[in-house]
Amino acid sequence: MQTDPRRTGATRLGTPLSPNATRVMLLGAGELGKEVIIALQRLGVEVIAVDRYANAPGHQVAHRAHVIDMTDAAALRALVEKEQPHLIVPEIEAIATEALADIESAGLATVIPTARATQLTMNREGIRRLAAEELGLPTSPYAFAQSLDEMKAAIAKIGFPCVVKPVMSSSGKGQSVLKSDADVEPAWNYAMAGGRVNHGRVIVEGFIDFEYEITQLTVRAADPASGETQTYFCDPIGHVQVAGDYVESWQPQAMSAAALAKSRDVAAKVVTALGGRGLFGVELFVRGDDVWFSEVSPRPHDTGLVTLATQRFSEFELHARAILGLPVDTALRAPGASAVIYGGLDEAGIAFEGVAEALAVPGADLRLFGKPESFVKRRMGVALATGADTGEARERAKLAASKVRPVSAR
Repeated sequence: MQTDPRRTGATRLGTPLSPNATRVMLLGAGELGKEVIIALQRLGVEVIAVDRYANAPGHQVAHRAHVIDMTDAAALRALVEKEQPHLIVPEIEAIATEALADIESAGLATVIPTARATQLTMNREGIRRLAAEELGLPTSPYAFAQSLDEMKAAIAKIGFPCVVKPVMSSSGKGQSVLKSDADVEPAWNYAMAGGRVNHGRVIVEGFIDFEYEITQLTVRAADPASGETQTYFCDPIGHVQVAGDYVESWQPQAMSAAALAKSRDVAAKVVTALGGRGLFGVELFVRGDDVWFSEVSPRPHDTGLVTLATQRFSEFELHARAILGLPVDTALRAPGASAVIYGGLDEAGIAFEGVAEALAVPGADLRLFGKPESFVKRRMGVALATGADTGEARERAKLAASKVRPVSAR
């Protein structure tokens, strides 16, 4: 392993585009990656953005941009050898994780948080077995299947209602809630079409009668006094999901002291087992004082976009600081909320009207992601708002989002 201090998390930072630059490569350059890139740029880091399509949001703000198939191990390895980044930051699931393990073991770069963590969390089977079978954390009942017949057998054991997801997907893609036998075959077909990498394998989860879901943003970062890695927590984020995709989030989510303590205990155990440094989005189900582990992302979470309005440092700034070995501060500044802005139409290079009206809403702000192509249900932006409490913030965010009108540019 190379001993360059920039690889080990020391606080020496170079100058971009110079021989002593601190270089970070993002694998995935969507709206979340774009905010991480901006946070890194503010700290004088040289950033290389990689995605599967041209002009991705992060491409527009990085020092250099590349378009490759990140599931192609040889292409990924060749790009790393060419760019020689100190840190590699995966931002999506569709990556040849075995190549990252080889890159890490060869000392070519440090993978954030680690290559092993990336492999486990980008496959629902790996992270579920770690959480339930190795760490003994409470989860929904589950089974894995790699054929329609195996899925039917799993459902017969778990029962209806249940949830079926590809073992590798994101943002609800390929996910179905099943209530009867009539839903089984369509759910299998949808899962096969929705996986980021088609492994022909799904997870069947028993349905938990929860009150609400939270994202517990958890940061593994250096303690400024000791230099040792410590675990830090943001205030819990509540959210609404439709078909597995987030449409609204708010912070802080009200919950009992016991549920909050359990949530942080579960999150700490998961991220400690994964290791490395950076920000993790730990998703949990909550009912009363009971908490169940759902999933974890080893990177900023879409529901955490709300932190752009609520925290002293957003989740993106926390991630950037943590991976660079810098101190973090998870303090909440004000209650806030976010609401998604969808594309509304299928077209490249759309325009947005109503921006001024949206920004006139008290406490409101916008992020328009700059995605080059719109789809009816593609997330093209987000409205943010603060308020005296989360109720007021949610109303403001939804009102601001409703003012933005995607329109054809033709």
